[in-house]
Amino acid sequence: MAGRLKKKSDSFFENVYDVVRMIPAGRVTSYGAIAEYLGTRGSARMVGWAMNAAHTQVNDVPAHRVVNRNGFLTGRHHFGGPVIMKQLLESEGVSVENDRVVRFEELFWNPGKEL
Repeated sequence: MAGRLKKKSDSFFENVYDVVRMIPAGRVTSYGAIAEYLGTRGSARMVGWAMNAAHTQVNDVPAHRVVNRNGFLTGRHHFGGPVIMKQLLESEGVSVENDRVVRFEELFWNPGKEL
């Protein structure tokens, strides 16, 4: 899916997944940026809950591309092991040191500006 969301679902989680599917490989965004884009600023924690449930989706959701507002891999323990999220990011060319995305500001994908 490319570009702005065409039609928002009635489901907050589905809307989150639609945005996450648009994050380009090699880029990352934050829970808060997704919440703000969806018009629910302050609901970053709900975005996190959606990411925790992303593995239940039929269509792949690249949840590894969603980090906290400082670039830390706070969701890493929800990937079946503490290093899988890091490995997924590194396979896309994103460097991670001490559980934080290197060059976070440069790699940050802001859906409010990019879509």
